[in-house]
Amino acid sequence: MQRSNHKRRHGAGFTLIEVLLVLVILVVIGSIAASTFMGAQEGANEDAARTQVGMFTSAIDMYRFHTKHYPEKLEELIDKPSDKTLAERWRGPYLNKSTMPVDPWDNEYKIAQPGKHNPDTYDVWSMGPDGDDQSDDDIGNWEK
Repeated sequence: MQRSNHKRRHGAGFTLIEVLLVLVILVVIGSIAASTFMGAQEGANEDAARTQVGMFTSAIDMYRFHTKHYPEKLEELIDKPSDKTLAERWRGPYLNKSTMPVDPWDNEYKIAQPGKHNPDTYDVWSMGPDGDDQSDDDIGNWEK
């Protein structure tokens, strides 16, 4: 009996099942990482909106201090009012044109005076991630 000199190599490569198993594991890990990133991004967007609302609040308070009135639109913090009395008292601009951004979800910020949440003063807010006004995810200058 003659033995063959060919050595059989067991386990020299990956089977199709092993390759598919590795791909499934990578997809699961990628999905977890993507959902974590998306959650972190949404939190960052909400923080940015809160910061911008705070910036508008400070500018509105300064506008009120000078003019003795609240602005009807946020643009009044940048452009001199057409009303003669307000224009004489106006010491703005209270914001740079570059600081009148849309919120992180590409919606305009809103202002109301008197405010629904602050009836003695004003509300300034972002409509939040859903883009719907007066919904639970609005981010404004009031306590939730």
